[in-house]
Amino acid sequence: MSTAHDAGLGERLARRTLALIDVPSVSGEEAALIALVREQMPSTGWELVDAGDATLFFTPEVRRPGAPFVLLAGHMDTVPIAGNVPGLREDGVIVGRGAADMKGAIAVMLELAGALSEGLASDLDVGLLFFGREELPITESALLPLFERCAIARTVDLALVMEPTDNAIQVGCLGNLNARVVVHGIAAHSARPWLGENAIHAAIRALASVVDLPIRDVEIDGLTYREVVSVTTIHGGVAANVVPDWVEAHVNYRYAPTHTPDEAEARLRELLGHHPVDLEVIGNAPPGPVTVRDPLVGRLQRAADLAVEAKQAWTPVAEFAAVGVAAVNFGPGDPQYAHRDDERVEVASLVRCDAVLRAFLMGAPMEA
Repeated sequence: MSTAHDAGLGERLARRTLALIDVPSVSGEEAALIALVREQMPSTGWELVDAGDATLFFTPEVRRPGAPFVLLAGHMDTVPIAGNVPGLREDGVIVGRGAADMKGAIAVMLELAGALSEGLASDLDVGLLFFGREELPITESALLPLFERCAIARTVDLALVMEPTDNAIQVGCLGNLNARVVVHGIAAHSARPWLGENAIHAAIRALASVVDLPIRDVEIDGLTYREVVSVTTIHGGVAANVVPDWVEAHVNYRYAPTHTPDEAEARLRELLGHHPVDLEVIGNAPPGPVTVRDPLVGRLQRAADLAVEAKQAWTPVAEFAAVGVAAVNFGPGDPQYAHRDDERVEVASLVRCDAVLRAFLMGAPMEA
């Protein structure tokens, strides 16, 4: 299967991506983009089964008994704008907030929605899910409420979360634990520090177990996930001549799919437990299971002999897994550009993503 005959495809995808970028949609402020996406969906062939709480969930108007149900999922929100809206086009590249993460993918989803409504043949039933608030902590998720109120969303056989993967398949994802660590001391004059207890000195000793922890590689089905713990912020001290009585640090633990959230929390408490600290877990998003052996994932891989990689981050595949839905990441754009001020996606990457997904849906490998 090839889309080379469609000379206008790249131009359509480029224009649509730019139009999506030019509608700001920072997390929690997606209403205008939701309206645009809803307007651009084809008027025939699709049923809007959920439009609540920053989501648009479309299924085919007619579902076929026994047909596998595949979902293309893309988040509409972005991180804050940094002088990169409106977008621009230069030398086959679209630049602007959300270009890679992930308005280019939404452009591909809308293109495929049109193709399916016009008769693109597939033995798969295809749904489309556009959702918001992905860039916020999991406690503010738009997906988890959807799964609670919409039973159809829990019947998907495979979800393709179209995060930027440079058109590779990325499976699983790391868990993401965030904790607030507070170290207490006793204030004193810095000329007489023995009369107090220096909270900064105590924090240095307590956090050394995290700072000195080596990267841990975990292999699952031939893929390597790297466990890392980082101190990402630290605050303390009131004046140059005062021994501080308080320090607060933020610790981020990215853990492999072999651990549960409870096990990850226990591990972090063990690392810090040799020192008197207060540890409060403020977020613990679970990891996503590895789905290399799923037959639909295999079909996607064979569509274009795609690379299969470990996902060295957290993504909504974990939220799908939590309700029993297999999910992988696959989408256009180089992930290194996500969230950068020069965020970008190549038009060629959008075109290839479209071609791979058409081949996957038709069950026929792409032509070289």
